Amino acid sequence: MSDEGLPEPDRVEGAPHPRETARLIGQGAAERAFLDVFNSGRLHHGWLLTGPRGVGKATLAWRIARFLLATPEDTGGGLFGDAPVAPETLDIAPDHPVARRLLAGSEGRLFALRRAWDEEKKRLKTVITVDEVRRLKGFLSLSSADGGRRVVIVDAADEMNTSAANALLKLLEEPPAGVTILLVAHQPSGLLPTIRSRCRELRLVPLAPADLAEALTAAGSETEAADALAALSGGSVGEAVRLVNLDGIEAYAQIVALFQGVPQLDRLAAARLADSAGGRAAEARFDLLLTLMDLFLSRLARAGVAGAPIPEAAAGEAALLARLSPAPLAGRAWAELHQSLGARARHGRAVNLDPGALLLDMILKIDETAGRLAAR
Repeated sequence: MSDEGLPEPDRVEGAPHPRETARLIGQGAAERAFLDVFNSGRLHHGWLLTGPRGVGKATLAWRIARFLLATPEDTGGGLFGDAPVAPETLDIAPDHPVARRLLAGSEGRLFALRRAWDEEKKRLKTVITVDEVRRLKGFLSLSSADGGRRVVIVDAADEMNTSAANALLKLLEEPPAGVTILLVAHQPSGLLPTIRSRCRELRLVPLAPADLAEALTAAGSETEAADALAALSGGSVGEAVRLVNLDGIEAYAQIVALFQGVPQLDRLAAARLADSAGGRAAEARFDLLLTLMDLFLSRLARAGVAGAPIPEAAAGEAALLARLSPAPLAGRAWAELHQSLGARARHGRAVNLDPGALLLDMILKIDETAGRLAAR
């Protein structure tokens, strides 16, 4: 929650906010790339932090902000004209005044551009509007109190509407002196090409199982299923935290167990699984099962081309995928189903179809496809 007691759009439920995360695990290459540019004395004014959702982009943005605001613009040059000391890490001591102010949300030289709270609807807005960019312009029009650097974090740039994106573009085209703008982008291809061209990219990568386990421990979500979580989350800490909080490993195991019987589906078990996502109280369960069904289909499609994935995400998964998708022809069929069911799910949610009925329909389509492939 923010200081005003309102939800923060850039916080993953059950995990520390990125400003509260001191260490960034598994993204050493991106950190070194930024430090190399910083130490060269040619710091770019705009940076685009890209990569899958939940791999640490926002954490890196806050680490860079903390580093820039706490590091003097003249990093060396002692009494006898010694060469400036090049920083070797983005780490800043937790008791540094800047670190304390950032943690408290009181750092006057930082602006976080995020989705705002809609007071009328009592919820977060779905996009970053031009009104928020106007607030940013007001922040930038004021000179820094101590003449030091200023930093802007845009999280996430994908959430800007067209008017907001065009307004931010003008700031990137004519940036104020001493200002660094950090844009977090989950899908940079959706941004204006002119925004991308005015930023230097730092690409973050999915975490390996060992790094993911360490990151989860640091976030207070220890697990003994790091390999399965890495497979299901795509190496995303944010998604892994969600899976841990919602018992996603167990839910995926239920899906795999259900499909062990196709093309002779246990319809009673299918109905029980679908019913578990019914009703408003089960909205999170519905979202989880949709995500896991989508993932199961994508792993089926890939298995037909590249073989069953290693490691498997549930007991018996590898054998099941090998049986249902033994060759590229089957892989293509599952890929087509993956695409059509994804579109069906999006439409179903848009028109508020019953969650249980939507899930059961997906399960039956998978059973039907398995039967058709088995008959070839």
